[in-house]
Amino acid sequence: MNVYPFIEAENARGAGTVTRACALLKVSRAAYYAHRTGLSQRAHEDAALTEKIIEVHEESRGTYGSPRVHAELRAQGHRHSRKRIARLMRQARRAGRAPKRWRTTTVADPAAPARPDLITRDFTCHPEDINTRWCGDITYIPTGEGWLYLATVIDIASRRVVGWATADHLRTDLIDTALRTALTQRRPAPGVIFHSDRGCQYTSAQFARTAADAGVRLSVGRTGQCWDNAVAESFFATIKTELLDRQPWPTKAEAHQAIFSYIEGWYNTRRRHSSLGYLSPSIYETATQPATEAQIA
Repeated sequence: MNVYPFIEAENARGAGTVTRACALLKVSRAAYYAHRTGLSQRAHEDAALTEKIIEVHEESRGTYGSPRVHAELRAQGHRHSRKRIARLMRQARRAGRAPKRWRTTTVADPAAPARPDLITRDFTCHPEDINTRWCGDITYIPTGEGWLYLATVIDIASRRVVGWATADHLRTDLIDTALRTALTQRRPAPGVIFHSDRGCQYTSAQFARTAADAGVRLSVGRTGQCWDNAVAESFFATIKTELLDRQPWPTKAEAHQAIFSYIEGWYNTRRRHSSLGYLSPSIYETATQPATEAQIA
């Protein structure tokens, strides 16, 4: 049934708006206006697809580029080429947000004991490695009340943030809290690796005791080599690009709440990761549960 004449008639006699009529009849407004201008069937389809692209892009807080938009639409049952998605995004002036270049902020302790690198830049994702290899780092967020510091613990195999903490200081208590949170939530078997840079907090005696008490093996990368902790660095680049650098934070409490919503409500559960075949960490872990159910609490 062609509903466009009905919409035109209702609009002409002032009985309702095009927006309301399209919503009631479940018709794309873009497709309706394309019909009025006499566009081709392909143009109609592009107009309708563009609306879906815009919905996905806005749902991602304006962060998704064409690969993730394509993956999301495919998961919804829409089969279109990535090139077509990219073309329509350009025409709609929609684009993803690219992370900024990394900047090293690590303060090493020259007197710290030597520790091995148990990861050696192997950040591949394997279901059987979930809950066996973690990594973490610290970053800072400027607020109207001063600096807020964020420490994370990330499962390398699923890219899930399994533990995190914020504080107004850079003492070892901050990373202790993040690691203890991860241990409580995941309950890994003894021997799980935690990899970090050579920052003085991570090489401290206090953190070594916390790790030893929990059966955690500590691993560190080389001095001045951000790529040795690439997964942790990549997460900070992502959260800053998609959240923290997009607006000012008047208070530390507001920044903390935004971080909580981002990690627990978006990054872990819904954000699609290219390294996971464009699945979110939680979906990836669920999809591979037969291989990991003995490891994840």
